[in-house]
Amino acid sequence: MKLLLVVFVGGGLGSLMRYGVQFILHERLLNTLFPWGTLGVNLLGSFLIGLFYAWSIRFNMSEEMRLFLATGLCGGFTTFSTFSYENLMLLRQGSYSLFFLYVSASILLGIAAALGGGYIGTMYENK
Repeated sequence: MKLLLVVFVGGGLGSLMRYGVQFILHERLLNTLFPWGTLGVNLLGSFLIGLFYAWSIRFNMSEEMRLFLATGLCGGFTTFSTFSYENLMLLRQGSYSLFFLYVSASILLGIAAALGGGYIGTMYENK
């Protein structure tokens, strides 16, 4: 139960951070169609999860702290950070074909799933 609470609190803080960072980036770059807020959050989240994993090993962090920072905070901030870390691990292991499969499937199937969800969400729209 304690670990669930740690992830819950970290996820909530990460979500608030995501909102704040996206708001600031959107306000600063208001007149553009490019999604700077999302890109900024995803890149910062990817950096942070790499940093937190390195620190967890270097400083022998507790399981609670690792879950709070990586799963909770970064997970609430962006799931892209986990995706980036998993791909980094595949590359470090020399699993290049799995890396390309994972990247391609995630992007293409993710877009297809979003299209499918959008289609289903409008299927029964009253006209």
